[in-house]
Amino acid sequence: MPEAPKNRGNGAGLGVEGGILDDKNIRALEFIEDVTMNAKEVQMQVLSEIITRNSNVEYLQRHGLNGRVDADTFKKIVPVVTYEDMLPDIERIANGDMSPILCSKPISEFLTSSGTSGGERKLMPTIEEELGRRSLLYSLLMPVMNQSVPGLDEGKGMYFLFVKSEAKTPGGLMARPVLTSYYKSSYFRDRPYDPYTNYTSPNETILCPDSYQSMYSQLLCGLCQNKEVLRVGAVFASGFIRAIRFLEKHWVLLCKDIRAGTLDSQINDPSVREAVKRILKPNPELADFIEAECRRESWEGIITRLWPNTKYIDVIVTGTMSQYIPTLDYYSNGLPLVCTMYASSECYFGLNLNPLCKPSEVSYTLIPTMAYFEFLPVNRKNGFTNVSESAPLNEKEHQELVDLVDVKLGQEYELVVTTYAGLYRYRVGDILCVAGFKNKAPQFKFICRKNVALSIDSDKTDEFELQNAVKNAADHLLQFDASVTEYTSYADTSTIPGHYVLYWEIGLSGATPIPPSVFEDCCLIMEESLNSVYRQGRASDKSIGPLEIRIVEGGTFDKLMDYALSQGASINQYKTPRCVKYAPIIELLNPRVVSNYFSPKCPKWVAGHKQWCT
Repeated sequence: MPEAPKNRGNGAGLGVEGGILDDKNIRALEFIEDVTMNAKEVQMQVLSEIITRNSNVEYLQRHGLNGRVDADTFKKIVPVVTYEDMLPDIERIANGDMSPILCSKPISEFLTSSGTSGGERKLMPTIEEELGRRSLLYSLLMPVMNQSVPGLDEGKGMYFLFVKSEAKTPGGLMARPVLTSYYKSSYFRDRPYDPYTNYTSPNETILCPDSYQSMYSQLLCGLCQNKEVLRVGAVFASGFIRAIRFLEKHWVLLCKDIRAGTLDSQINDPSVREAVKRILKPNPELADFIEAECRRESWEGIITRLWPNTKYIDVIVTGTMSQYIPTLDYYSNGLPLVCTMYASSECYFGLNLNPLCKPSEVSYTLIPTMAYFEFLPVNRKNGFTNVSESAPLNEKEHQELVDLVDVKLGQEYELVVTTYAGLYRYRVGDILCVAGFKNKAPQFKFICRKNVALSIDSDKTDEFELQNAVKNAADHLLQFDASVTEYTSYADTSTIPGHYVLYWEIGLSGATPIPPSVFEDCCLIMEESLNSVYRQGRASDKSIGPLEIRIVEGGTFDKLMDYALSQGASINQYKTPRCVKYAPIIELLNPRVVSNYFSPKCPKWVAGHKQWCT
């Protein structure tokens, strides 16, 4: 297998297409070239390694592998599975069973997915060595970026990075998001100096668990070093916009600190105060400049005004995050929006080799060393796939799976992975479309996550969950002889943070008017019914605003059907859409709103699965 690039220090500068790259960068690009040119061989070696080291684990023995390590046998007898199929084994590990159930190496922790099962975050097993694979993918990003934007080693990146809540399973293993795991690891905390990972935020501000203190101190440090900033970003577009809105709300306090060289008393974490004081010095001139810019009536272009040397914004704007592109363009004067990598809690997958492309053209090259990849062909109609996620694959569907190098240009597939950490032929749930090839390795556009109806940040709410939440809330209206006759929803990102909006058409049998407080209670009941990722976004991360119910006048949903029919829909097949995104439909609904109500408080949420907390 091609050797991963190692850091041997700075070599002699060599000219390569668009920038002066040191030896480390050149070796990173050579590694990408090598593994994509030999994608088939690398994939076969990855699968062989995984099967050989894990051939005697309980899961593979249960399916009849019996120590055999050839790929054909593995594919013939090991089924393609979903999270629910693996849940009993995952629960055994979470409860303290240390036998080799899924992996021959010890499970070091669980990575909590933004996807949910039974309303709780999915738990993805991982092992220590996976941190090295994630670190490898990160090490490839800047060599690729430097080809398109040279000189990034001459300044800093202002990235808003945060840790999230973590919990321990009953068996004592940590359960936390993949980025929290990475930021707390020695790979991040003790990384050697590298001009490409030189951030304005000290580690202490990133690792601060208090979201207000972390955001305030990271913004303060970014403002103090504003002339050094060459790129800005966050993980998701929504997170970066929250940082700008935070600045809108707190710039007076930030300017006060910069002017005097003192740190506001609300920042009381000792390690954060110590780290910020190493950067914060009295600077009345900078404070006056920031104040003048923030006082202007329009905040259009505020990023390039406050950080004038910024060359691009590094955030995820594919999938549901594309809804934030207009806001980012407004704040940045149209700076390039760069999506660098494709990753999940299950596995880190690949990177974007053309980072300055338009957001609509982003495609990711899967790096063949990360895991063993298979692809299940799908045909989407009206947003739904021809393959059920809950039902096991039939024999024909199993035979349709193809390897990484055998996918077809323009075809859509569901991604299936086999990882070093104990996931075998696992359906990730992402729908990808083959957009091109880098040597022998395909490049994929991310199309969608299966069955997601609503999403603001990292939350993913499907139609079934939404239906259940509406039912629970609608039961609250029965005392008034009222019912929800029709509903739809959409993710409103015109405010920051964004929030869920439900359009309800009400049927009234009784004469008693429904008090506003009852509809507010309905909002809260819905929020309490949604999954733990949503409730964490509301209660802890503050990344999602209060849910809103908009009551529409009678006959509104008839008008919605009339509109769909006018656009060519069949009256025999028409069903009310439970989530809408198309602007003309929103414009049809909003003028017919007669009243609206918001959730009066945050839903209950605690870190960890609810069964661990009882």
